[in-house]
Amino acid sequence: MKPRRIYDAVLVLSSDQPESRLKSNMDNLTTHLTQSSSVSIHHSTDEEEEVGKDQEVELKFVTLEHDEGAESICNFRALVVRCCHGNRRGYMLLFVYGFIMFTAAFLLAFAVFSGRYHCSQAGGLEEDEQQKGEINAPSEAGVGLYLGELRDMMRRLLQDEDIHNIISRISRAAHPPGSSEGTALASEILHRFRKLPMDHTWTESLYATLQFPNKTQRSSLQLVDSEGLIAEQIPLNPLDYCPYSATGNYTGGVVYANYGRPEDFNWLKSVGVSVAGCVVVMRVGGGISFAEKVWMAERNGGGGVLIYPDPADLPQDPRRLGLNSHTAVSEHVHLGSGDPFTPGFPSFNHSKFPPIPSSGLPLIPALPITATVAAKLLSQLSGPACPPSWRGRLPYVRCLLGPDLSSGHRVRMIVHNVMKPILLNNIFSSLVGRVEPDQYIILGAQRDSLGPGAVKSGVGTAILLELARTFSAMLKKGFSPRRSLLFVSWDAGDFGSVGATEWLEGYLQMLQLKAVAYFSLDQAIMGDDILSAYTSPLLVDLLDSAIKQVEHPKHAGQTIYSQAEKDGGSWRIIKPLYLNSGAYSFTAFAGVPAIELRFTKERAYPFVNTPMDSVSRLQEVLGGRLGVIGRSLGELVGEMVLRLVHDHILPLRITSYAQTVLLFSAQLNKHSAELQTRGVSPQWLFSARGDYSRAAEMLQRGIDYSDLHDPTTARLYNTRIMKVEYYFLSQYVSAMETPFRHVIHGRGNHTLSALAEHLALLTSDPVRFDENRFRRQLALFTWTLQGAANALNGDVWSIHNTQTYKH
Repeated sequence: MKPRRIYDAVLVLSSDQPESRLKSNMDNLTTHLTQSSSVSIHHSTDEEEEVGKDQEVELKFVTLEHDEGAESICNFRALVVRCCHGNRRGYMLLFVYGFIMFTAAFLLAFAVFSGRYHCSQAGGLEEDEQQKGEINAPSEAGVGLYLGELRDMMRRLLQDEDIHNIISRISRAAHPPGSSEGTALASEILHRFRKLPMDHTWTESLYATLQFPNKTQRSSLQLVDSEGLIAEQIPLNPLDYCPYSATGNYTGGVVYANYGRPEDFNWLKSVGVSVAGCVVVMRVGGGISFAEKVWMAERNGGGGVLIYPDPADLPQDPRRLGLNSHTAVSEHVHLGSGDPFTPGFPSFNHSKFPPIPSSGLPLIPALPITATVAAKLLSQLSGPACPPSWRGRLPYVRCLLGPDLSSGHRVRMIVHNVMKPILLNNIFSSLVGRVEPDQYIILGAQRDSLGPGAVKSGVGTAILLELARTFSAMLKKGFSPRRSLLFVSWDAGDFGSVGATEWLEGYLQMLQLKAVAYFSLDQAIMGDDILSAYTSPLLVDLLDSAIKQVEHPKHAGQTIYSQAEKDGGSWRIIKPLYLNSGAYSFTAFAGVPAIELRFTKERAYPFVNTPMDSVSRLQEVLGGRLGVIGRSLGELVGEMVLRLVHDHILPLRITSYAQTVLLFSAQLNKHSAELQTRGVSPQWLFSARGDYSRAAEMLQRGIDYSDLHDPTTARLYNTRIMKVEYYFLSQYVSAMETPFRHVIHGRGNHTLSALAEHLALLTSDPVRFDENRFRRQLALFTWTLQGAANALNGDVWSIHNTQTYKH
């Protein structure tokens, strides 16, 4: 029944009708109205039913003409006047009529929305069961497909054949920065990016100072007699060198220092062997870089450094695949990253800065030597015997410490390297996010190599290109990333992540606001069995989720997680970031969460940083499964990237650093009484740790109980999550003098590791404990931690700093 007909019926009934007849007609009209709304109203008494029968009236409606139907609004005021003028019962009827209409509308709305609610709940339960609790609903603004659908799509598109072919192409010959081979490879990678349906592809060029062997004067190693005359010329490969070594010559005795770790030099001191004025011989490995080895030797008074690969660390068995005993391992010795003559600021736009040498440049010469040369030197040593753990597998060598040679000779090392300005090219390609395009997930790989570089540069570049191809192909199938993806091929990685670090220095302020995470693909495949993740703690939960989704490349039917649990626990996968990692500068310098993933074998891959790092040897190590393992690594990285570009809230563990500081607090608490006798109270640090822990937990609870599908809410929380890593960059040290400002992962007196090392002196060597220096270290770390806690709280009125200060 149309509204106009109802109102006309009311008007007809209201004119010249007795009260009883009017009431009966109104009752019948109400019945028709409620029936038209599909809601039945039953009278509860027999008396009302009888009255309804006695007073049944046939309603005659006025039929409107077609041209009158255009008038859609009736004169309701006239209805009230006619119906109720001078009649109190009219008011009652109007009230009853209004109440019945309201009840009918309410019941109708309840029925409709109740049905929708139950349908949505049923669908939600079914989806939760399918996705096992993951938040997989499509995002707003057409971000599209479910996470499970995107995962399946990515797996179908990833190809292992392309990975193998690209590694083969890249590792055909050495391709150092500035060489014709390096330039040709850069052009080819740029062309590959441009062939993909990416949103933007471009290059950025810069000049950086790199060091190379002098082509006219070769570095040399000699045995000299007491008068300084050459007794023997020891042959060296002219291509073997340590970039950024000090140049010049040095002559002295020889001391063997194992791996050159701090504990190794401490042990030498404990037995009365000094390295001052000597050439220090150390072996590759031990968990520290060449740069750290040289720095430790210089710090302890050494005059030069020789580094060799020991068969105990890098296999050299001729019956198996191993390193040739006449092959040296080369690595840069700058204790830092980037151009060492522009520390803390970029070398963009061909600008000419006055050279400011980095504090990480060594002041003593360093050379890589072969196992054969090391055996010649170490076999002539006299002096105290080495501890059993220092004994390598060099043939015919008794492990003695030196510093004297049995022949009475000394060693002279001469280094002739030259610095050159080299034009570098970083290559970028991006997919722009559809909802939050100013939030970047960055994937990068080193492109250059001083040797063939199958592992050093080929593997990472191949996986980078394959992931770029896969994600761009997914766009055509409905993939719509919420955030932006940035794929980067870096130049001059062999010289200490120069290309990447210079870019970070140039865009530091922007990246602190926009970079979500960085994935380094460098040296990602050195085996097929053991996964290692060198990572910021913020990415641990993301990694844990990913390894439960990806099949292990060696153990069919097992996920990486399940296999790791069988091998002793998935926690073994997590390792701290290290100085020579491609991910290190992003976290330690720029405050961006970063991770570097790597498959290895129990038996080390021995060819990295040598001329033997070829695709044929890598294939032999992997049993011909290079492409398959590359695809598995790509799937693992892709799984993590998908979560970051899909989820409304960034899946980073913001409470992780509270646990890190808690472990140190327990260590500090053991020395609390002794520190207080020296006038140093650790309570300030304990308070800051508690503030940070509470702030992180409050932020996490706020996220857990918020409407994450609301764009404004999600944006607010994501902005705060993205800043957590940045908050741990100390604001109290200079970026030029101390570029790695991160108090957990960085290097310097402001870091937690320096504080812990100094604290250990209370037990090991109390005389060397410097109270004033310790106070400064404690203050630098604590203020950074307190600042992170304050920033996480969000607003100044949310901060309740209860710390009291005593004069």
